Amino acid sequence: MNKSTALVIDDEPAIRELLEMTLERMDIDVRAVGSLAQAKQSLQSGSFDICLTDMKLPDGNGLDLVEYIQAHCPALPVAVITAHGSMEAAIRAMKSGAFDFVSKPLDLGVLRNLVHTALKLRGQPRERRSRQVLLGESEAMREIRAKIAKLGRSQAPVFVSGESGTGKELVARLIHAMSPRADQPFVPVNCGAIPEELMESEFFGHKKGSFTGAVADKPGLFQAANGGSLFLDEVADLPLSLQVKLLRAIQEKSIRPVGEAKEIQVDTRIISATHKNLAKLVEEGAFRQDLFYRINVIGVHVPSLRERRGDIPILVDHILDKLAATNHEPRARLAPEALDTLLGYRFPGNVRELENILERAVALCEDWRIMVGDLDLPESLSNRPAPGGEDAPSPPLPEEGVSLENYMDEIEKQAIIRALEKTRWNRTAAAKLLGITFRALRYKLKKLDLE
Repeated sequence: MNKSTALVIDDEPAIRELLEMTLERMDIDVRAVGSLAQAKQSLQSGSFDICLTDMKLPDGNGLDLVEYIQAHCPALPVAVITAHGSMEAAIRAMKSGAFDFVSKPLDLGVLRNLVHTALKLRGQPRERRSRQVLLGESEAMREIRAKIAKLGRSQAPVFVSGESGTGKELVARLIHAMSPRADQPFVPVNCGAIPEELMESEFFGHKKGSFTGAVADKPGLFQAANGGSLFLDEVADLPLSLQVKLLRAIQEKSIRPVGEAKEIQVDTRIISATHKNLAKLVEEGAFRQDLFYRINVIGVHVPSLRERRGDIPILVDHILDKLAATNHEPRARLAPEALDTLLGYRFPGNVRELENILERAVALCEDWRIMVGDLDLPESLSNRPAPGGEDAPSPPLPEEGVSLENYMDEIEKQAIIRALEKTRWNRTAAAKLLGITFRALRYKLKKLDLE
């Protein structure tokens, strides 16, 4: 295989020389330049496997180059070099599409880990199919699969939001599986399941004798996920005392086990999730704002099953096939009226609840045919929701002097606003929720002055 090649951009000759020496010792050919213009010229005349750029350049900045590479060389991983403590710049760069960042003064161990991970992307297909594990043909699910493929080529922290049972951990596992870290551990942890007094030891490890009961050295979750990904499920349940230490671990890429005098370097990608409204918890002071911005560099919202009812038949077929294979039994079939009932159900537990409903129905049904009664659904949750996902009261009649056209426009406007709020202003998902095309929604937004 040909040697890997790197493009280095920094206007300080000493930094360029240090980067050249480090990369050449890793058997990488290096082209080093000192300006944004020279970098663009190099990209136009040659191909590279990794790009390292300083954030401050004499004729622009690193963000300009990240955006240029995203537009012209999207398969090229680019890492930015930031000033010490300049986390805002690093976050902006990763939001723009940077692969990762490294801070000055350069830690050569961190730099080598970054380069080693980035070079694993060499020759890797830009997109891999995730349809077989993340089922659904709705617009929302197609968008998520495309985003997962893109996130697999980044080291940016990812925050996965969505209701309980929507498949947040599955999304996290797919991001890991499509990344250059796929051959390293994926370590999931439910933050709400760890007793508060044990959290620091569980996350960072401890030394023998550091506290009563510490009879041996124990590595923590960060060490277990070293080189791979650490999935912090229900991250909103972390106490404030640990949030401070978690923030430092993410920013400095190092941890200090309980009882240890010095920090240990770790190379771990953080993917976090919660079903709670983290932004609201920040406003209430229950979650640190700086940690929120650090873990929420790139967000992925997993829609509820109510927002993608068209995917229910696909999920039903998959679950029934899986149950038949697991139990070595004939494959159960759903009566048409039973499917209609599922399509009208609200699914507060989402896909996880659908799995439980079908597993129970298979056990109850006769002749492997699932009828409405076998589903055993709560009647109070079996009505279809109004647009926007909630039952809405009947609107009052128009006031005297108000034209019927203006009155209907206002009702339509409120329905669209509720749908947009429900989908966090995702227009594609809102159109699906309202039962109209995306183009029709765009027309109505313009017509009703909601753009």
